[in-house]
Amino acid sequence: MQVIHTEAHARHAPLSFVLRGKVVDSPECPERGFRLIEAIRDAGHPVAAPRAFPESAIAAVHTTDYLQFLATAHARWSALPDAGPEVKGNTHPGRHMFHRPDNVVGQAGYHMADGACPIGPETWAAARAAADCALTATDLVTGGARSVYALCRPPGHHAFSDMAGGFCFLNNVAIAAEHGRHSTRRVAILDIDVHHGNGTQGIFYGRGDVMFVSVHADPATFYPFFAGYATERGTGAGLGYNLNLPLPHGTGDMNWLAAIGHGLDALRHNGTELLFVSLGLDPQENDPLGVLKVTTEGFRRAGATIAGFGVPTVIIQEGGYLCAEIGANLAAFLDGFENG
Repeated sequence: MQVIHTEAHARHAPLSFVLRGKVVDSPECPERGFRLIEAIRDAGHPVAAPRAFPESAIAAVHTTDYLQFLATAHARWSALPDAGPEVKGNTHPGRHMFHRPDNVVGQAGYHMADGACPIGPETWAAARAAADCALTATDLVTGGARSVYALCRPPGHHAFSDMAGGFCFLNNVAIAAEHGRHSTRRVAILDIDVHHGNGTQGIFYGRGDVMFVSVHADPATFYPFFAGYATERGTGAGLGYNLNLPLPHGTGDMNWLAAIGHGLDALRHNGTELLFVSLGLDPQENDPLGVLKVTTEGFRRAGATIAGFGVPTVIIQEGGYLCAEIGANLAAFLDGFENG
């Protein structure tokens, strides 16, 4: 399978992460990208660099104010007295506060949902490169390829149109789907990360032109907590075009694959002609941030199941964190997709 990848991902190297009140090393680190591309090359997949896309392709999904914040925040932050090395929001607007401030400290809270998405000196460059990977893969598939895998880092599915969160800055799969939507009438996203793709859902929740299906761990006691419930079905023109399939923690291969199959049935009923897969490797049983019990063989079977859907497919990397199996999980998924 053709793979789109850039070493620019390593320019985003977050220094810390808050886990249950403790400051720890960020699990969303460059080593993730290094291990995944090593597995890709070991499996013999061809790798190509992305082409650069104009910002208009990003602005089709993200607001102008938000993109300006991402591009300038670190320089503005660094000009503050006694500033830390990364932009981190420390005050966030509650449900009864609506104003967007001019100060970068206030904007950090306004545009960052949580403490998992610090902005370093080259975060913007890495995020733009990841979006270019997703867009390049989309052009290849709409140009005739059966499938292409975009090794995107940082990931994207927790980013809303105007807000970062959960390691994500630009919503790569939403940007790609919006770009691909102009080539066909029926576009859909299948998200199989262990965490609900709340940003992707938020972007398309009121729209009926991109169906969103997410198979993920029950968010009642798990990130993102505030979204991902089965009752969320869309609104307005989007009613019925949002399907969440939350799973009990500890779910293994059989029920995870059954949920993916159920999601694909919904997409088939929708008449999907172009599929985008948000591929999280964190449902794996040994993933440090996961709560499901999917095996490497389960990923192989998932790849085969999704390939059996039989439409052109863009596969976009989301989560999956450092464990011994991370590279094997990716290789198994792609092998299953290609070879059944």
